[in-house]
Amino acid sequence: MRQSAGAVKQLAIVRGLEVFQPQGLNDESALSRLAAPRPDALVVAAYGLILPARALEVAPLGAFNIHASLLPRWRGAAPIQRALLAGDRETGITIMKMDAGLDTGPILASHPLAIAPEEDAQSLHDRLAALGAEAMVAALAQLAAGRANFQAQPETGASYARKIGKHESGLDWSKSCAELERAVRALRPAPGARAELRGETIKIWRARCDAGKGSPGEVLQSGAAGVLIACGEGALLATELQRAGGTRLAAADFLRGFPVARGESLGTAR
Repeated sequence: MRQSAGAVKQLAIVRGLEVFQPQGLNDESALSRLAAPRPDALVVAAYGLILPARALEVAPLGAFNIHASLLPRWRGAAPIQRALLAGDRETGITIMKMDAGLDTGPILASHPLAIAPEEDAQSLHDRLAALGAEAMVAALAQLAAGRANFQAQPETGASYARKIGKHESGLDWSKSCAELERAVRALRPAPGARAELRGETIKIWRARCDAGKGSPGEVLQSGAAGVLIACGEGALLATELQRAGGTRLAAADFLRGFPVARGESLGTAR
């Protein structure tokens, strides 16, 4: 729970590069500092604030964002999680010239990436990060050589990837097993998919769809293989679980300390 420097800052320090960390880019001193090196272009990655118009004008070639989706699908803060929740089979990286809108600027390059069947938000993030780094280096080379070719984003197919809210981490057992299994993966490693049992919040970290039928939330089986829970359609076999304040455990170890009986009912954590 201690504050620590991110990987980019750590590497910059090792390389002897200056690190400038303003609270925002709306004040004159921050903008002046940003403009002082007279950059040709700005690169933006995983930045949680919208850049003001004046910041976008600092570099003559513009500001370029590495966005973790194939725009215009999944503009916004959580494109990786939203793609997984929606059951998308493909996502990718878009290198986009930033404008005043939210991920609406012209596209310099798009690189598709297939989503693996058991992909979670962390593994997909890591693969997209590697792809995004390569794509941005190539894009900067295009800009430097004067070979950049921009395409306006299509008018159709746009969707918004809003930030994941806490209320969305509660599993709704009336949904199909396929939807809930996707939610478990999309919410891993954070904030984690949650259920309620005997008034206690339980996190389900790993699960898969299995055969079974019952009332939504009903425990159909409970054993070393996992806890099988009925859904609106099909059943979800939870194989890695965690109690509040506890550690993540395989189902067999979890059940030794917290037995779950067949016929009990799980609710949606609030």
